[in-house]
Amino acid sequence: MRWRRLLAMTLMVGLVGAPALPVQAATVHQATGALTTGKTRVLNDDLVHFKAVPRSYAPSPNLHGSETIASNQGAAVTFTTKYLLPLPGYHGESWGNPQSMVTVGRYVYIVYCPTTWENRGRIVRFDQTKLAQLRVTPRQLQQVFAAKMAGNPRETAIAGAIKIGPAFTTGHGQSLAYNWRDHQFYMWQDRESAPRVPITQEGVLQRISPQTLRPVRQLRFRLRDGHFAVPGGHVLTFDKQGRAYFWTRPSASKIYLYQGTIGATRVHFRLTSQVLDHGPGTRVQSMAYNPQNDRLYLVSDDSIASLPVSGLGGSGHLTASDVRWTGFAGTREFEALNFTAAGRATLLTNHDPEILQSTTTSW
Repeated sequence: MRWRRLLAMTLMVGLVGAPALPVQAATVHQATGALTTGKTRVLNDDLVHFKAVPRSYAPSPNLHGSETIASNQGAAVTFTTKYLLPLPGYHGESWGNPQSMVTVGRYVYIVYCPTTWENRGRIVRFDQTKLAQLRVTPRQLQQVFAAKMAGNPRETAIAGAIKIGPAFTTGHGQSLAYNWRDHQFYMWQDRESAPRVPITQEGVLQRISPQTLRPVRQLRFRLRDGHFAVPGGHVLTFDKQGRAYFWTRPSASKIYLYQGTIGATRVHFRLTSQVLDHGPGTRVQSMAYNPQNDRLYLVSDDSIASLPVSGLGGSGHLTASDVRWTGFAGTREFEALNFTAAGRATLLTNHDPEILQSTTTSW
């Protein structure tokens, strides 16, 4: 009955491997400006150490088994392998380059944007409860779509815990985020003509259905104040009150933080008053919110800074000691960081992709 399973999965996925079918979403154009800026001041967050992007990223030292990524500077945290992600992906798709991740309840959502797809990608959902019931090992999940596993009953069962969404225009794809207040998923459509070169100065946000894994609404707007313009964010996260955040690195090291709201028909962000003098690193890789300690985490490669949400209100009252930093010794590419409701951190790494989980909830 191999052909029946393949037919069912193909109907679920659509045209696999060739993202030709467009995914339509209702579009709302916001006529009014969506950005407020004001006076800013620089905070000397000297506990943060800037880490330049490595000349080349290192693969996992244990390609088919468990590994540990432990901090060696700053606030201590240790991550251990939870899942080795499928490589190759379904029907041989290039899933070696995941871009973002959301963990909500029993599910993990991963955005895959193969480089040859040019600003397109898909979301894949992993059912952690089913994987646990099947006692799936990291290696078994990694091999699930390998050619040698075709027709294997074990492979069929594991594949049943994976839902593959349709291809759509994602942009870089590094910003899938969950709003803790309205329980919706959002992602920037930050299309690029080359890495970190935006195609448009317009901000575009997509609301994503967690059931169909496709956009259901698109908001288009301008983040502009006078001559100052931001072409939309590259990362995104939400706090428990439903406020949205992203961060940018407009100069060699300084960090701008943005706070805002995203509604059904209107978006508004403000540039917060305090500019961080020391960013964590070259690449703006991810942003996360921990609901247990009410802190935001700014993720670069092997370098993560964090700060309290409470310090961003009004004209801001962060102090240097409020901003914590964690450094790592390796050269893995850090793609995404999430926190569960209980405060446990999950880290998505690239190049032999895997998900690692923190050993404690105290970070």
